[in-house]
Amino acid sequence: MELDTDMLVRLAVALAGGLLVGLERGWQARAAGEGRRAAGLRTFALAGLLGGLSGAIGAATTPVVTGILFVGFAGVFAAFALLEARADGEVSATSAVAGLVTFAVGAYAAVGDLGVAVAAAVATTVLLALREPLHRWVASLTTAELRAVLTLAAMSFLMLPVIPNRAIDPWGAVNPAEIWMLAILIAGLSFVGYVGVKLLGDRLGILVAAATGGLASSTATTLALSRLAAGSPGAERVLAAGILLSGAVMVTRVGVMVAVIAPATALLLAPSLAVLAGTALVGAAVLMGRRGGATPLGLGLSNPLELGTALKLAVLIAVVGVAVSLLKQYGLGGGVFVVAALSGLVDVDAATLSMARLSRGALGARDAAGAILLTVSVNTAAKTAIAGAVGTPRLALLTGAVGAVGVVGAAAALLA
Repeated sequence: MELDTDMLVRLAVALAGGLLVGLERGWQARAAGEGRRAAGLRTFALAGLLGGLSGAIGAATTPVVTGILFVGFAGVFAAFALLEARADGEVSATSAVAGLVTFAVGAYAAVGDLGVAVAAAVATTVLLALREPLHRWVASLTTAELRAVLTLAAMSFLMLPVIPNRAIDPWGAVNPAEIWMLAILIAGLSFVGYVGVKLLGDRLGILVAAATGGLASSTATTLALSRLAAGSPGAERVLAAGILLSGAVMVTRVGVMVAVIAPATALLLAPSLAVLAGTALVGAAVLMGRRGGATPLGLGLSNPLELGTALKLAVLIAVVGVAVSLLKQYGLGGGVFVVAALSGLVDVDAATLSMARLSRGALGARDAAGAILLTVSVNTAAKTAIAGAVGTPRLALLTGAVGAVGVVGAAAALLA
């Protein structure tokens, strides 16, 4: 009879998954004396192997066998877990559920995707190991924070799948799912900023949230930080530094996209983008200097999501998108530079990708570089306007002054 090496590998994965979970469970109960715990390293390892064998037997005969073995295992394991709970005077179903999961992972390893089985075993172990941090986090949640988490989850996993993911207007510009995704992104960045400030403190939290937000949307990041400035008039310097940092990340992202799609255009743009990013970083460093780093900020953190503002900006982006689509379809307003400028009011990625592609054909590399720089410059000005309209005049002055220097320097570098 030929040895089934594939099944041996699968059973080994089932055993390894049980060992991994058992290692964590045994470590948690390391202080308990011998015979004082229902399950440890060996028990969970055997549970994983038993699950693998039951899955293999079920595959060779009938899945009913796997089900019967699972029910029997669940009964025995639950009984010992109950005895342990009575002896310790504690009520916890964690070990019992972990045992059932270990059996199920082993059974799946025998018949399913090994990668999924390994991922499930690792995820189970990590979740068990994070007991104390998770308990502390749940205990520290406020009502507003819990509501924010649930709202984001509902927006992302309940509402988004049922919203039409197609254009609903004659020009093909309004996609409800994309608009909703924008609202989720903006609200999510606001929440990231909130969490960053709570966990890391005012200054470091703002900078980490700004840098992370710049990877997704510097415009949305500017909106979130401007909302903080409106409730914290003394924090403009640090918040302006965060806006500038997110802008520098955005400029770097633009450079990478252009370099991948159109290297010749990227070479023309590189000095200008370097000036923009460098100016923003220097400005952020100056703002975070002595005065920006010494005074208490007293950030007014009350609403983690700012959902109303997120929805308004998402609708505004959709309106501008319709205008850009009309210009493209009907050739109104002077061509690519007008489209680039209008696109920059809300987003740089779409225009950057379009111009970079056009530079390889209908549009020359220099014109494409000019259009991309125009998009970035208009976006910089738009973020200054957001800082003033949503935040404070001083926030707009700080970000606008640095942004203006960067835009002028970038234009000079392109024309040189």
